[in-house]
Amino acid sequence: MKEGKFCDLTIIVASLNAAETLPATLASVAEAQETLATEVIVVDGGSNDETRARAAAAGADVIESPRGRGRQLAAGAKAANGRWLLFLHADTALERFWSPAANTFMNLQSNVLHAGYFKLALADAAREARRVERLANWRARTFGLPYGDQGLLVSRTLYDSVGGFSDIPLMEDVDLVRRIGKARLAELPATATTSALRYKRDGYILRPLRNLSILGLYLLGVPPQQLVRLYG
Repeated sequence: MKEGKFCDLTIIVASLNAAETLPATLASVAEAQETLATEVIVVDGGSNDETRARAAAAGADVIESPRGRGRQLAAGAKAANGRWLLFLHADTALERFWSPAANTFMNLQSNVLHAGYFKLALADAAREARRVERLANWRARTFGLPYGDQGLLVSRTLYDSVGGFSDIPLMEDVDLVRRIGKARLAELPATATTSALRYKRDGYILRPLRNLSILGLYLLGVPPQQLVRLYG
């Protein structure tokens, strides 16, 4: 998509050494181009693998930004031409036929001041993964706190009105959805499947407890600069 040419939707993916997972992410969003004027921007934070080459091969516009997911996503939003923005992680793939659900959401005029997110699934057949999914989806619906790996679909109007992504090293997703507010968030009828690597590495008990502890400390006012050491 050429600079200055408006489109319906910009899909923004923050990447860092994501050559293994990014192709599946980009393949999953390609269906939107069949029904919407869509551009895809991959914002790379300094990868030293084949991430940028694979993004370009998939037809995405590739830009570079200083490392930091919030900083990268903000850079992507700044470069975007879309009336709507869809933010994704580079290890998250959307299920087939997600775009009709997104299109329905975007076509409702009142949703210009609302944002949508996807139901979470983990790329692991283990029973423990289902427990984490249930808890994550309950947290998002009950408290209005979806994480970034659930994606975020938001109009340019709302994104700009709440100030966009903050330049913080962690919790950039929670920071943004709290400013949007629970009343303006909706779960879309589609699923985002994200990598379970961290859960497999750290365990399906320890990792959720660590994440919950970090969230609690953040909500109590501990700066993200301090929390990033705990996240790992």
